[in-house]
Amino acid sequence: MKKVRCPKCNSYTVFDETRYQPGQRLVFVCSECNKQFAIRLPEPKKEDEEQEEPQENLGSVIIVENAFHFKQEIMLEMGDNVFGRYVHGTNINKPIETVDPSVDTRHCIIRVQRGKDGQLQYILRDAPSGTGTFYMNEILRDQDRIRLQDGSVITIGATTLILKLQDE
Repeated sequence: MKKVRCPKCNSYTVFDETRYQPGQRLVFVCSECNKQFAIRLPEPKKEDEEQEEPQENLGSVIIVENAFHFKQEIMLEMGDNVFGRYVHGTNINKPIETVDPSVDTRHCIIRVQRGKDGQLQYILRDAPSGTGTFYMNEILRDQDRIRLQDGSVITIGATTLILKLQDE
C-alpha cells in the first residue's frame, strides 16, 4: 500500500500500487478538499544505465506508526540522518510520512560514521524534541549519544523506528 499526499490540503490517500503498471498515470480526488491531482508511477530503474558512483548500502530504518498502522522504510546515508514528521517546507533529510502529532518536525538524529577501525557506527541522539526520544524504553537526555546495533528499537511519539543493517 502506498500513500499520496494532496498538494492542496496535505491529507493522505492510500492505494494499492500493485494493481497498476509502472509508468501509469493515476488520478485521485482528495476526500478532504475535493481537489483532483495526478501522479505517475515510477518506471523500474534500468540496470544498463551508468551510475556515477555506486551507493554503499548503509542499512535502513523501518518506521512503524503504532497507532496509525502504516509502515515505511527509509535508507540511511553517511553523516547525520535527521528524522521528523514531514511538514511542507521542513528542512530535514529523512522525513517521516505521518499524521502522528507527537512526532516533532525535527525529532531525532542517527549519525552514520566510520570508526577508527573502519567499521560503520550508528549513533542516536535526540534533536532535541518536545516529546523525547526513547531507546529501548529509556528516554534520552539532550547530551546522550547511544551506539545502535542491528534491531535497535527507537520510539518517537506513537511511532517506532527499527534499525535494520545490511548483511556484510
